[in-house]
Amino acid sequence: MATIITSECINCGACEPECPNTAIYAGGAEWELNGVSSPALSDEIFYIVPSKCTECVGFYDHEACAAVCPVDCCIPDPDNLETEQVLLERARALHPDQTFPDDAPSRFRKDDGAATAASGNGASANGAVATSATVAAPAPPPAPATAEPEPVKAAAPSPPPPEAPATAVPPAPAAPEPTPPVTAAATAEASKTDGAATPAAMATAAELSEFDPATWEVPVVCHVCNASYTLPYRHFQIGTVFYCPSCSASFVPNKTIYEAVRKLFEGFYGQRKRQREEFERRRARELKIFEECQSADKQAFEQALDKLAHEMKPAGKLVKPRGLAAMFT
Repeated sequence: MATIITSECINCGACEPECPNTAIYAGGAEWELNGVSSPALSDEIFYIVPSKCTECVGFYDHEACAAVCPVDCCIPDPDNLETEQVLLERARALHPDQTFPDDAPSRFRKDDGAATAASGNGASANGAVATSATVAAPAPPPAPATAEPEPVKAAAPSPPPPEAPATAVPPAPAAPEPTPPVTAAATAEASKTDGAATPAAMATAAELSEFDPATWEVPVVCHVCNASYTLPYRHFQIGTVFYCPSCSASFVPNKTIYEAVRKLFEGFYGQRKRQREEFERRRARELKIFEECQSADKQAFEQALDKLAHEMKPAGKLVKPRGLAAMFT
């Protein structure tokens, strides 16, 4: 019989990576076989595709999904009974590149293996005693080994080495001392420049980071303890398992949740980015027109000033005529 996941599933996702046949999918995720995709068998919880499930026959002597399920909701399907041979043939069909012998690992042989192990335990009882005796023999050597460390500890030449590097350190500070005067002046000038450039750089960085999906956070409310926490949008994918930081309850986005979150985030930030780009283009055009007007006004001002300089004829200093010119005044 194939394995099924009951409605008690908490969407922890522990079973999905354990399946050797990739027969387990998150709720809402399409399943694939031989390159053909098919609709999800469940939209709310993880599910197992019967045509890909071999109950781990050929791989393990137990069902891997049931072994890791914390709520024991991976159980055999009573309505889909299948024999060991059918499951082994399915494993061979799903993995043509692998070889599965007739005595491959199987939960159907687990009971026989347990019986063999039990009989082997009785036969090895005497061996255990012998082993313990053998272990007891090496006990004496540790005593001398303990005595050896003491002389090693006694020779503590560690203090001298640190002193040598300590002596070598002083020359280093001596070199930087002449540099401070020059660095101070340079730092003063640099601080003025940095102070003026920093706000613009910070504003640009903030604007760019707003549209970077790596900075987006998806808010989540835990369905167990009602605590609120956020998840990185770049990791918000179908089937990814997240855990509440307060109670460790799991949260696994299904297809419906993923598409709703993606539509909201990308729709909002996409429209916001388009509006900002249009605003920047409009501002660039207006700034260009403004600068052209300012340039024309300044040019007209300079021309008027030059004209005024040539037209002004101020009265000069009165000079008393001399010589023949004085006779006619």
